[in-house]
Amino acid sequence: MKKIEAIIRPFKLDDVREALSEIGVKGMTLTEVKGYGRQKGHTEVYRGSEYKIDFLPKIKVEIITSESMVERIVTTIIRASKTGQVGDGKIFISPIDDVIRIRTEESGEDAI
Repeated sequence: MKKIEAIIRPFKLDDVREALSEIGVKGMTLTEVKGYGRQKGHTEVYRGSEYKIDFLPKIKVEIITSESMVERIVTTIIRASKTGQVGDGKIFISPIDDVIRIRTEESGEDAI
């Protein structure tokens, strides 16, 4: 099993969710996060005053899946969230030792 964490632009969330649903992803966890990378924030003007926003809003999508679905999910996320601009985000893939569904106590891929 693998954990896929994708940091994406907030306005791309609906596109990513719909695309993942189409390939059979049944569940995911979303978190509103803030951060920066190469984009390094930006400057805005409010009522004539200029101020710098260091941390930009992003969405973190977390999916636990079987190894056989990883490539398909990653390709789908890239296709649905890519704008070609700095700040499109990142995808992290990590191994998962076990998953346990609390309600039924199922474990492993049966719990996904």
